[in-house]
Amino acid sequence: MIEVKNLNFTYAGSTEPALKDINFGIEQGEIFGFLGPSGAGKSTTQKILIGLLKEYQGAITVMGRDLNTWGSDYYERVGVSFEQPNHFLKLTALENLTYFRSLYSGVTEDPQTLLEWVGLGEDGEKRVGQFSKGMRGRLTVARALINRPELLFLDEPTSGLDPVNARRIQELIRQKRDEGTTIFLTTHNMAVADELCNRVAFITDGAIQLIDTPRELKLRYGKRLVRVEYGINGTTKKSEFPLDELGNNLPFLDLLRREHVQTIHTQETTLENIFIKVTGRALE
Repeated sequence: MIEVKNLNFTYAGSTEPALKDINFGIEQGEIFGFLGPSGAGKSTTQKILIGLLKEYQGAITVMGRDLNTWGSDYYERVGVSFEQPNHFLKLTALENLTYFRSLYSGVTEDPQTLLEWVGLGEDGEKRVGQFSKGMRGRLTVARALINRPELLFLDEPTSGLDPVNARRIQELIRQKRDEGTTIFLTTHNMAVADELCNRVAFITDGAIQLIDTPRELKLRYGKRLVRVEYGINGTTKKSEFPLDELGNNLPFLDLLRREHVQTIHTQETTLENIFIKVTGRALE
């Protein structure tokens, strides 16, 4: 769906490149996470891929065509949800979606249905100026889906959302992936990326550090240990055992037989810990 080769970009007036020899590919029907701290190059890459920034060096192919050969027909097939919502505040949510729906020549979604998807079904007649930050963010996601895009760009889609609505948006993203939509997700929220992404790319200072699946990264960088917590005389004790040959580990089996086990966990690391280890950078 997307192939990027040797992508470089420098903003006008700057001497330091914002992107440095970036290479990656995204398969159809994949959620690809572009992960990094603020200023890492995530949004710059997305702006290039959606056609907002033109003066780049390198080769980009989207849906089998060079990005530079696409015209307005490109926007019939892609959807974009920006991190900062940009709606007509004096119009209602339904009026906003109805207006943007009119800009497309192909099949579109019903505005009320879109509002139901993002949990705003009862807020369609409210002016968007009365919406909270989280409601505006959800409306942005709804608008990105109005033209049934084959390729969906999401920039921090759960930012500012409470846990219930963040979960709703994550489920909607998975649903669209299962329907065949390809999703390019930029975020600094590693928990969201771990939940959603088929593969992730770590980017810092305009360069990609690695690309892999969350599972493979956690297996590679996690400790192959099992931690057991158990109670003795009203206190909690902890013991760790090698994961390899665990079924033949006599002290482990003896502990299971003798003690009141409270929890058992593999010592799986997190994407955030892996990011810090690989890049030497924290997520700001």
